[in-house]
Amino acid sequence: MELTKRKAIKIAWLYGLIIGLANLIGSVIPSSSSPDLMYTDMGEWENFLKDESVVVAIISSFCYIIPFLACIIYSSTINPRNLKKRFINMPIAFASLSISGWLYYFIAEFITITIIKNYFKIPVKTILLTSFMYVFLECLFSFTLGFFIMETLHRKVFLPRFFPEGKIASTTGLIKPSNKFLFIVFYISVSLFPVAFLLFVYISMFKKYNDNPDPKVLGFLAIISILDIVIFIIFGHYYSSPLEKLKEGTESVKKGDYSGHVNIVSNDSFGELADTFNDMISSIDMNNKKLIAVQNSILTGMATMVESRDNSTGGHIKRTSDCVRIFVEYLFSQNEYSNLTKKFCNDVIKAAPMHDLGKIAVPDAILQKPGKFTDEEYEKMKQHSAEGARIVGEVLKEVDDEEFKKIAVNVAHYHHEKWNGTGYPEKLSGEEIPFEARIMALADVFDALVSKRCYKESFSFDKAFEIIKESSGSHFDPSLAQKFLLCRDRLEDLYLRF
Repeated sequence: MELTKRKAIKIAWLYGLIIGLANLIGSVIPSSSSPDLMYTDMGEWENFLKDESVVVAIISSFCYIIPFLACIIYSSTINPRNLKKRFINMPIAFASLSISGWLYYFIAEFITITIIKNYFKIPVKTILLTSFMYVFLECLFSFTLGFFIMETLHRKVFLPRFFPEGKIASTTGLIKPSNKFLFIVFYISVSLFPVAFLLFVYISMFKKYNDNPDPKVLGFLAIISILDIVIFIIFGHYYSSPLEKLKEGTESVKKGDYSGHVNIVSNDSFGELADTFNDMISSIDMNNKKLIAVQNSILTGMATMVESRDNSTGGHIKRTSDCVRIFVEYLFSQNEYSNLTKKFCNDVIKAAPMHDLGKIAVPDAILQKPGKFTDEEYEKMKQHSAEGARIVGEVLKEVDDEEFKKIAVNVAHYHHEKWNGTGYPEKLSGEEIPFEARIMALADVFDALVSKRCYKESFSFDKAFEIIKESSGSHFDPSLAQKFLLCRDRLEDLYLRF
């Protein structure tokens, strides 16, 4: 069923009536369930209320009218842009608005007392204290009762009807009561409130008869209150801690991290849920690794197939991939780059074999030519970068990891760009060139220098590293080039094994 403004307003009217009922109950219960809590010195104030009953009735009526009007205004300002947000927020928003009437009443009473205190000997502090206790109880009843009735209707009836697919928590602008908030509300409603109410009644009874409360009883109530608070803290931690851990675990899975498990060691439902969750992510992680392995095999196979057409670059894919792995591992160990996360490094290593996939579109006559290219042939060869980006994008189209796809496309597209802007295909310069492409450029050129090609002999390591150094700031990112030179020992060991 589609949610419309008209339907939302109808439900808002229903919730407005619930708020009115909650306010009515909130006003009746404290008054009817408590004894005469008036202090002996409040006779004048009581007489004033009786004499001015019409005024008092008018002021009191607004306690019910104001929340109802606030709820109606909230619903009437709904528009198509905020319809979903406003509707989902109704229980907590309306419950919060329900206490507005009692806050108004307390303020109105304070103003009234301030105006007439010079004409009557009214104990202002006593009146306000008593009034505050009643208002507190009334607000508590109104908010708690209204919220849980509306929230139950919302969860059981309306949200499943209008959003059967779920996925409403990601809606922007939602008021999201935390577990701690709900536990506090529960605690005040079922635990703290009864103790505080009994204490208030007990003290008031003694005050009425100008007597002092029994210290033993007060001490007993204090002990009960302390124990109550301790139990609440333990109870709250018992429930909120595993829920927070499960939430963190699901957030990690959402981000594609399947390595972390939820650590809840218990024999209750939370422990069982955690074990099931951990088994689930382990299974997902295993299947994901299998898919990645298949994906990598396909990509490597495609790269190898392309390489087999190029007589001049035998083993280039394997060597450059190993170069990239050595280089990014070194960069990661230095902790100098904020964007160099473990995942980023792994993604660059995985993307490296795909950097020349675009050569599959280059004609054999050009790709296999043993001599120097003509200008026309060179222009066709340069097209392999953009073509490679397109192919990589198509191959990885169904891959969920957007970060990896972006890195792979960038590596293929921009690994021939130069720091000074004279490269291809876009003539990017400096930090316009993606970081991963700057890394790939160093590995690609280094392998071309130290490897034998049909058109040249291999350069010595000394010569190759000298060229890299000289090209720093022109061809290569000067900072990365400097770091690459520091990997010389490991790179030489790598190439001596080939």
